Amino acid sequence: MVNEVTGMKVLLLDSETTPIISNVMTQSSLLSHETYLVDRIDNKNRDRMRHLKCICFLRPTSETIQMLVEELRDPRYGDYYLYFSNTLNKSSIERLAEVDEHEVVREVQEYFADYCAINPDFYSLNLSLPQHRLYGDSQNTWESKTFQRVIEGVLAVLLSLKKKPLIRYEKMSVMAKRLAEEVHYSIQKEGELFVFRPTDTPPILLILDRRNDPVTPLLSQWTYQAMVHELLGIHNGRVDLSDVPDIRPELKEIVLSRDQDPFYKKNMYLNLGDLGANIKSYVEEYQAKTKSSINIESITDMKRFVEEYPEFRKLSGNVSKHVALVSELSRLVEKENLLEVSELEQSLACYGQHGSDLKNLQKLIANPKVSEDSKIRLVSLYSLRYEKSPNNDIISLIELLRRSGVNEEKISLIGSIMEFAGSDQRQDDLFSNESLLSFGKNVFKGLKGVENVYTQHSPHLSQTIELLVKGKLKETSYPFIEGSTKDRPQDIIIFMVGGVTYEEARHIAQINTSAAGFRVVLGGTTVHNSVSYLNEIQDAFYRFPSGGGTGARLARFSKPRNGY
Repeated sequence: MVNEVTGMKVLLLDSETTPIISNVMTQSSLLSHETYLVDRIDNKNRDRMRHLKCICFLRPTSETIQMLVEELRDPRYGDYYLYFSNTLNKSSIERLAEVDEHEVVREVQEYFADYCAINPDFYSLNLSLPQHRLYGDSQNTWESKTFQRVIEGVLAVLLSLKKKPLIRYEKMSVMAKRLAEEVHYSIQKEGELFVFRPTDTPPILLILDRRNDPVTPLLSQWTYQAMVHELLGIHNGRVDLSDVPDIRPELKEIVLSRDQDPFYKKNMYLNLGDLGANIKSYVEEYQAKTKSSINIESITDMKRFVEEYPEFRKLSGNVSKHVALVSELSRLVEKENLLEVSELEQSLACYGQHGSDLKNLQKLIANPKVSEDSKIRLVSLYSLRYEKSPNNDIISLIELLRRSGVNEEKISLIGSIMEFAGSDQRQDDLFSNESLLSFGKNVFKGLKGVENVYTQHSPHLSQTIELLVKGKLKETSYPFIEGSTKDRPQDIIIFMVGGVTYEEARHIAQINTSAAGFRVVLGGTTVHNSVSYLNEIQDAFYRFPSGGGTGARLARFSKPRNGY
């Protein structure tokens, strides 16, 4: 787009294409393509610069088209090149043609990038609270505007990848089925757009539901990209460090871009220990060149070294910001006792040893050093794991939360997540509780390819992909909308209703690195951390007509039910 238009130019965006661009391009990369100004089309105070060309990259909504009509009536720039992130209807094209009395429009293109590309095999539609609500009046219905936006986003992903797929969906999910049907209908309707070179085996679009795996978004993370998002939040490729103690002014907001930052690209999937070792070796390499004698044994030593040697900050490029970031992650791990919390999370997710799990959970709830959010996540994981167990102790754990000072609103999250994604709401046997071989399976799940005790968990998505590739994913559980195939797919596009996680993105990257003969692309409505995931569930239950208040959602724990 920016390299197709030569000469000095301005890039004009709207509220939805701004994050799309900010995820893939930095200011310096735009400057290298002679883009000297980036502005918003809704900014009425832009200067008139007729000597500049203007690239407009916009979502073709009625509001944006109206703003573009007003822009072309009184153009501020010399030439206009119009790029739309999705299909443009005929009436909008006619409207733009009519208003272009100054004949400044040189080009109109549909540029299918109606989603945020985060990694080469990972995307998001960025539909999160408070702007976008996913659920309508129940946990099985779409909010209408969000639903239309999701259809458009999934179609844009397919068109940008040049794929016309067979569509499969999670049978138990009403929302996944409806999305699959609408995407299929839209592909048939836009037939000419989906004429691509035939492949040996048809691509697969697999539409899943977050409710089938509520565990993954609740876990602490220990690999770099996932950990930053869990503890600090990554928003449109940026991390806000303004609240970090003693942070330098230039590091109050930092950019994490694998395309512009070689260190981040190399280390984004490493765990915190390996990441720290890589940063240390980089600093020591500089020390050797400058004959510095400062002894570096810890993250704190590295941070002090960077602060005392400003020339290192210049020579090291992006590494100094990673020292600050890793230093803050390490501080939060210690402050919130996350090593002990994570060890119990992994036990609950992978093994299920009730006696020791309950004892350790009671100890952590009583520990004032453990945050309220961690306590809620732990009790939620315990409830999901032992929901059907006749000797579970969910009620007493909730009372223990109350006694430790956790407020009722947070405690009500446990009831919400059980109503939302308890065993009766899940299609697959997430914990292998129903299998005669469950003990053996769980031991295997905990030991296979384990890096350390904190990263034992493997997302349910990995098992689903493995079954799909081997031709063992049951059509009774994951039916096709139309047609079918027994062939091993070469291209798998996954869309997760209810959001995806960076842990799942890391597993997809590992699959794509090691697998031969097929490629997986993963995306969803948003990228969750534990806070955003629980907020979305809580917001939905407060709005559902039958949701009730805190007491209503916790009523299921007040008397024996389903083995309680």
